[in-house]
Amino acid sequence: MPQQQIDINQLNQVKANVTLTQTPIEKSSSDPTMEQEAIKQAAQEIAQAQSSVNQVYNTVQAQQAERFWGLSRLIDSKQE
Repeated sequence: MPQQQIDINQLNQVKANVTLTQTPIEKSSSDPTMEQEAIKQAAQEIAQAQSSVNQVYNTVQAQQAERFWGLSRLIDSKQE
């Protein structure tokens, strides 16, 4: 199984997007319609961020499992 790479640039982009979402919400607080749209946009961006974080988490989990099974096979082969 080829090892998957974690895309640090993708995580940095997610962080930047979530940070940029704060400003429109703060600026739109005097206009309920604009505020609602800004919150809706923020919710979408947060969902995308969560998806990206989940992808990274799954990649890390897969890498750990691959290492574990590799070590397990190595130990088994040494015991034979």
